[in-house]
Amino acid sequence: MPRSPGAKLWSTLNKTASRHARQMQRAVNKNLTKPVTEAIVRNAVKQSAAVTAATQRALSGVVSPVAAPQSRGSGRWEEGAWGAPLAPRRYHVFVPAGATASRRAPMLVLLHGCGQDAASFAAVTRAAAVARESGWVVLLPEQSSQANAQRCWNWFRPAAQGAMEAGLLMTLIDQACRRYPVAADRVSVLGLSAGGAMALMLGLRYPSRFAAVGSHSGAVPWSASNAAQAARAMRGQRGPDAKTMQALRFGLAGRRPPPLLLMHGDADHVVDFSNATATAGMWMHLQPEGTPPLAGAPARRIQRGVRRAIDVFDWYEGSSPYLRLVRVEGLGHAWSGGAGGHAFSDPAGPDGLKLALRFFLAVGV
Repeated sequence: MPRSPGAKLWSTLNKTASRHARQMQRAVNKNLTKPVTEAIVRNAVKQSAAVTAATQRALSGVVSPVAAPQSRGSGRWEEGAWGAPLAPRRYHVFVPAGATASRRAPMLVLLHGCGQDAASFAAVTRAAAVARESGWVVLLPEQSSQANAQRCWNWFRPAAQGAMEAGLLMTLIDQACRRYPVAADRVSVLGLSAGGAMALMLGLRYPSRFAAVGSHSGAVPWSASNAAQAARAMRGQRGPDAKTMQALRFGLAGRRPPPLLLMHGDADHVVDFSNATATAGMWMHLQPEGTPPLAGAPARRIQRGVRRAIDVFDWYEGSSPYLRLVRVEGLGHAWSGGAGGHAFSDPAGPDGLKLALRFFLAVGV
C-alpha cells in the first residue's frame, strides 16, 4: 500500500533529525566530551602520580628523593651493601681518578640526617664535585627505614641500638679501607643532624680510628637515651650526666678525642645552636688529665659576597687547630651552601663540605 504524503514527510523528518542528532553527538564528543574526559583522565593520572610519589616518600623516609648518583667526568661512583645478610645496609662511594693502590687518598665518611638517604645527601653536599676537586674518597653509608622509619641514625639510644649502628659503620669503614685506595690513617667522619651526633659517637667510641670528626647541626652525643629525652636535648635542655662523662673518659683511656669541627646555624629551631657550644665544652672536658688546656684564638668573622656570614672560633693544641666552631648567621636546620631544590639544604650559606675539608687538612688529615 503506497505511503501517504504525510507519512513520507514524517519519515524524511525522522531521517533528518537522526542525521542531525548523530552530527551533534559527534560534535559534542569532539568538542566537549572527549576533551573533558581527557582532562579528567589527565588530572586523575597527575593525582595518582602525586599520591604515589607521596606514598613512596612516606614509605622510604626520604623527603627529597633523587636517583642514585652517576659517574660523570673524572672519578667514579660505586654502590654496595654491608651488614647482616637478612638486613643489609646500602652505601655509595665516590673514588677520585687520582686514587690508586700506590697513591692512597684520605677518606671522608658522610652520614646523612633524618629524612635523607645516601643519594639525596650526596646531591645536597655536592659530594662528587668537592671530592673530585680535593682528591678525597667519599663514603656515604645509608640508614635503613627498618632501623628507623625516618632514616635517622639512632644516636639517642647510645647503649643499645646506637652502639650496634656504630659497630656496623666501623665494619663498613674497614671494608672500604680494604676495597678502595684509602689511606686508613686519614679517615674522617662528618654528619648532618642525627648523622652529626652519630659521627661524634664514632669519634668517642673509636678515637684511634679517626683523624678528625665533625657535626653539622647535630645534638650533643650521649645526651639522650630515648626519643622523649632526644627532643629535650635538641632544644638544649639536656646533656650527658656525670656518670656518662666518667664512662666516656674511661673509654678514651687517656687519649685525646679526635680533632673536632662543629658547624651550626644560629637560626636552627630543630636542633638549638646551644648544642654546638655544649659539644665543644664536652670535648674540652674530655681532654686527658694533666695536659695543657686548649688555647683559644680570637673569633673571626668571615663573609664572602652575598653568602651568609660566619663566626669562626678556634682552640689550639700547641700550634695546630684542634677544635673549631663555625656559627652560620641566619642558617636554619639545613646544610650550609647545599644544592638548591632539596630539603635540609640552604644554598645561601658558605659551602659546608669545603669548610670541613679545609679544617681536616689544617689538623693534618
